[in-house]
Amino acid sequence: MIIARPTSGFAYSHPAHTLALGFGAGLSPLAPGTVGTLAAWPLGALVAPAYLALAAAPLFAIGVWACSVTGRHLGVADHRAMVWDEMVAFWLVLALVPRELAWQAAGFALFRLFDIAKPPPIRAFERRFHGGFGVMFDDLLAAAYTLVVLALVKRLLA
Repeated sequence: MIIARPTSGFAYSHPAHTLALGFGAGLSPLAPGTVGTLAAWPLGALVAPAYLALAAAPLFAIGVWACSVTGRHLGVADHRAMVWDEMVAFWLVLALVPRELAWQAAGFALFRLFDIAKPPPIRAFERRFHGGFGVMFDDLLAAAYTLVVLALVKRLLA
């Protein structure tokens, strides 16, 4: 059975659902990925960059589990309501960009662009890897693209 639109009851019925749905951010009827990324921003801006960077691998691993379980329960491996992947990837961006609003906003805009557009090879990897790992991995690639572009911009401005 496919659950087209999960409810808050579903989101909080299992710890994996709560994480995968971004503590409810993924329940947004409009642009849940963008809402999930926005929800991640305040925490990412408050936590020291070194801690965000150190947390990236365990949060990714937890996301593989949470998105696997939740995708199975929703009947869709990469359901649009699952936003933990956006949150973790954006925290990684925030860990590495300058702690200035302009850089963070540019990181947000570029991350969303790359996550939505899925330029090569992101779409190819998305087709190749499935389950929770696939859900998490394509957003990690979008974060990497974001960081490369911002590094180039920073170098040009120096």
